[in-house]
Amino acid sequence: MLKGMTLFSFMLSLLVFLLILHNGVHCFGEKKLLKLQQHFQWKQQRDASSCLSQKSRKEKGATILEMKHRENCYGGVEDWNKLLQKRLILDDLRVQSLQARIKNMDSAKTEDVSDTRIPLTSGVEIGTLNYIVTVELGGRNMTVIVDTGSDLTWVQCQPCKSCYDQKEPLFNPSASPSYQTVLCNSSTCQSAFATGNTRNCGNNLTTCNYVVSYGDGSYTRGELAHDHLNLGNTPVDNFVFGCGRNNKGLFGGASGLMGLGQGSISLVSQTSAMFGGFFSYCLPSTQAGASGSLVLGGNSSVYNTSSPISYTRMIPNSQLSTFYFLNLTGVNVGGVTLQDSSFGKAVTIIDSGTVITRLPPTIYKAVKAEFLKQFSGFPTAPAFSILDTCFNLSAYQDVDVPIIKLQFEGNAEMNVDITGVFYFVKTDASQVCLALASLSFKDEIGIIANYQQRNQRVTYDTKESKLGFAQESCSFT
Repeated sequence: MLKGMTLFSFMLSLLVFLLILHNGVHCFGEKKLLKLQQHFQWKQQRDASSCLSQKSRKEKGATILEMKHRENCYGGVEDWNKLLQKRLILDDLRVQSLQARIKNMDSAKTEDVSDTRIPLTSGVEIGTLNYIVTVELGGRNMTVIVDTGSDLTWVQCQPCKSCYDQKEPLFNPSASPSYQTVLCNSSTCQSAFATGNTRNCGNNLTTCNYVVSYGDGSYTRGELAHDHLNLGNTPVDNFVFGCGRNNKGLFGGASGLMGLGQGSISLVSQTSAMFGGFFSYCLPSTQAGASGSLVLGGNSSVYNTSSPISYTRMIPNSQLSTFYFLNLTGVNVGGVTLQDSSFGKAVTIIDSGTVITRLPPTIYKAVKAEFLKQFSGFPTAPAFSILDTCFNLSAYQDVDVPIIKLQFEGNAEMNVDITGVFYFVKTDASQVCLALASLSFKDEIGIIANYQQRNQRVTYDTKESKLGFAQESCSFT
C-alpha cells in the first residue's frame, strides 16, 4: 500500500514536471500566456476618419472621452517595421533631452523662473506621444494628443505663418464668436508663465505671446486666448489655450495637444472647480479598433476595473511642478520580489507620453537577470536601440511570460499587462524585446511609460496628491 502511494506520488510529480517543461520552456512562478498571433495585426487597414470625431458621454457626474492610440489613425502604413523601430529611436532622444532638462532645472534653483522655459514636455516626437481624444473648441472638433507631462493646451490656428500638416481644418479664431485674446499685462498671462514658459510682450500689450520649445527642435509659438471648450457635453467657459501661429514638428496629424500636467494653466487646474482636480485614463493597445477612455471627475463607479484601486502619494517637486512624481519601492518578476538598495529612493515620473519605462541601472539589471532566469529556452535576437533583452519568437504561436509588478510607496502596485511586457521590433516576431530599459546614469529620473500602463486604470487626484492603479481591460463602452 505504501509503495503504491509512493509510486503514485512519483508519477504525479513527474507529470507536473513534464507540464512545466512544455515546449522546452522552464515555466515557473507567476506567468501569463501571450498569444503572439494577436500582435500580428500591423498590416490591417486602419480607418483614419474614425479618429476625427471620437465618442463621449456623461455618466454619474463624470465626463468620459473616448481615447485611441494614434497608430489607429495613420490609415495605410507602408512599413510597420520601420515605424516601430523609429519610435524607439525617437523615444530615446526624447528621454535624453528630458534628463538634461531636469538636470538644468535642478542646477538653476536660484534663477528667476521667468527667465527659463518650461521643462521638456514628454514625447512630442512622432511615434511617442501616442494617445488622442476629440474635444470641441469654439464650435469646432479638434483631435488633440493627451500629455500628462505638459501644462499648456494648444491648437494650430489661422492665419498660420508656418504649420505642420493636420487632418482637420485649422482652428479659425475669426469664426468663433467666443474667442478672445489674453492681454499680455493681465494676471492670466502672468500666471501662465509662472512655471517658466517664455513670454515676450515687447511694445504690444494686446496679446500674450508664448513659445513652447521641445527637445527635438519642435516648437509651438503663438498667443494665449480664451474660448468656449466642450469636453463631450460638458462646457468649459473662458478656457485658456495656446493659439499656435508658428508650429514645427511631426505631431501625427493631430490638431494640437492637451496638457494634463499640474501647472496653473493645465486643463486639470482650469477645470478643478468642475472635476475637483481628478482625472483618470485607461490606455488601449495598438490593435485595430481598440479604444480606451479619459475620465474627468472622480466617480470610480464608472470604471470597469477588475481589481481594487491601490494608491500611492505624489512626491512634490517645486522645480518640476508639471510632472507627477512617485516613489518606486519594489519590482516583482514572476512572483519573485527583487532586492536592490535603490528601492525606496527611486523617484520616478509617470508619463503618458514616453513609450518605454526607464529604470535605475541596478534595478534594471536585477529585473533583466530574473526575467532571463524565468524566460529561458528561447532563441535570442540582437538588441535594438534602448532594448537589450531580445528573443526570436517567430517559431511560436504563444509563450508563457513572467508577470511583472511595479510597487510604489503605500503598498500600491501596478500589474504590467501582458501586452506591455514585450515590444515587437519586427512584426514577424523574429525580434521581440523586453519592453524595459535602463537609465544611462544612476542619478537620472526613472520614468513609468505608456507601454507599461496599457490596460490599467490610472487615477490622478491632484487635490489629495495621490495616484492609483487598477487592472482594466480598456474599452470606451
